[in-house]
Amino acid sequence: MDGAPPETRTNPTNPEDYLRLLAQHDRWLATYVYSLVSSSHDAEDILQEVKVVLWREFPKFESGSNFRAWARTIAMHQILNYRRAVKRQAGQILDEAFVEAVAEEIDRQSEGLERKTNALKHCLGKLPEGHRKMVLWRYYEDCSIGEIAVRSQRSSEAVYRLLSRIRLVLSECVTRQALEQEAR
Repeated sequence: MDGAPPETRTNPTNPEDYLRLLAQHDRWLATYVYSLVSSSHDAEDILQEVKVVLWREFPKFESGSNFRAWARTIAMHQILNYRRAVKRQAGQILDEAFVEAVAEEIDRQSEGLERKTNALKHCLGKLPEGHRKMVLWRYYEDCSIGEIAVRSQRSSEAVYRLLSRIRLVLSECVTRQALEQEAR
């Protein structure tokens, strides 16, 4: 299992359903392909071809099943086809089992990252609003400690100490949540 939930019901003849699913998983799909192909130019070509194949094969996609798993299978076939072509052209030898093992490790790592991302969202939601604002200022707006001190009407030292405590609380919460998600 790759950690992504099964998709909501889709109509395999509806282009909007395909586009919605592709948009939802586009960043993941690009990361997957780029991590398995050394040349960014070739990775871009493969990614485009994967999207074409996904579109062509979308009527075969089983509504309600896991789009990410389905897309990963198609992407892996395109990557292996690319590797075979490169091997024939340049006489390079790259074991397909190695590529598949790397792909499995990427899947495993992305599952953990997805769990932690979901856990962080949950934990941020549990913070008091003032603490959440400070985290957003610091890590999403990239504000300096001094800027946060001005915005929050605190001293720089107080902001620094508070952010340290918030990071500790978030770290503990994320660890707990990720373990809970993994146990489900």
